[in-house]
Amino acid sequence: MKNHTLVYFRHFGIMWYPDGTHDWIGCEVCGDTAVDCHHIENRGMGGSKSKDHIDNLMMLCRMCHELYGDKPKWIEFLKDRHGKKLGYEI
Repeated sequence: MKNHTLVYFRHFGIMWYPDGTHDWIGCEVCGDTAVDCHHIENRGMGGSKSKDHIDNLMMLCRMCHELYGDKPKWIEFLKDRHGKKLGYEI
């Protein structure tokens, strides 16, 4: 499992199991089953060198990741959605 996924799982107390499965996670945009841990701002788009911080990580379903991920015009939208999950605005 990649470090950024572990950061997300640990922050929200998501359990992962030896067989590679984990607790169900909902997409932070549409609520469908999330499959990708997305960096809201990646280094190429101005993200910090400490990109694996919970403020910069969100879980998305594949469709939302393809629609919104790594597209500058959606960064503020994703920050807003993720901020609500964290209980504050980023």
